[in-house]
Amino acid sequence: MEASRATALAAPGTRQLLADLVTLTKPKVQLLLLFTTVTTMLLAGEPSVGLVLATCVGGYLSAGGAGAVNHWYDRDIDAAMARTATRPVPSGRISPGFALGYGLALGALSVAWLLLTTNPLAAALSFSGFVGYTIMYTVWLKRRTWQNIVWGGAAGAVPPLVGWAAVTGGLEGLPVYLFAIVFFWTPPHFWALSLLMKDEYARVGVPMLPVVRGEAETRRQIVLYTVLLYAVTQLPFCAGGLGAFYLVASLLLGGAFLAGAVLLPRRADRRTALRVYLFSLAYLALLFGAMVVDSRL
Repeated sequence: MEASRATALAAPGTRQLLADLVTLTKPKVQLLLLFTTVTTMLLAGEPSVGLVLATCVGGYLSAGGAGAVNHWYDRDIDAAMARTATRPVPSGRISPGFALGYGLALGALSVAWLLLTTNPLAAALSFSGFVGYTIMYTVWLKRRTWQNIVWGGAAGAVPPLVGWAAVTGGLEGLPVYLFAIVFFWTPPHFWALSLLMKDEYARVGVPMLPVVRGEAETRRQIVLYTVLLYAVTQLPFCAGGLGAFYLVASLLLGGAFLAGAVLLPRRADRRTALRVYLFSLAYLALLFGAMVVDSRL
């Protein structure tokens, strides 16, 4: 009887620990990264289900490890922001040392896993994304410059390269264009969100664009990068990698994204910023989905 009581008492703690371990890997952020990986693999050829799953596991471990390192490094500012104060490390449920070790272990496991199940190029590219997010963005750029998300966002653009390399063992023009699409999509996507969190970033001294350059400049930059994104999304068609269905989809989706971005300077309210942010998520998923449909026509 006492053993069953002890088990009952331990169960909630075990569930919380497992939930925290998952939270450290930032699973919500991972969904779109994995989607771009899978869709790119389908563009690259006819990968087996096993290869797709293996690549996704490796990608999750890499991005999840980077997320855990980010939780470790940002624990001080996370504790001061209402949105992040309940995260595992600032709340005290997970120790900083454990979070760091967990993140590094996941990163190392990702490299070993991808080497065994895919190929060295895919493993190396995935590791570059891990290093880019942890060292370049989290440690170096985030607290130093408002362009943190511009250059740090390159880490989030790596999954299409990993997916292509996993299928073909090499790289060529099309996956590089997909990398560029995600790279130019990241600033308007994140800056729309940063407009909603400007006060929290200002409180903890993180130099996000709306904090150091103001909301008006942030809205202008969102329009500028959305225009650049609109142009970059035409490259796969212009280079002959994708066809008319993708072209029409990219024009329509890009036009809708640009229309929302143009509204931001005219409607300086949270509702419009939130709509642009949410649409940016759907935009990237629909754009990559259109690529797969086009490749099957």
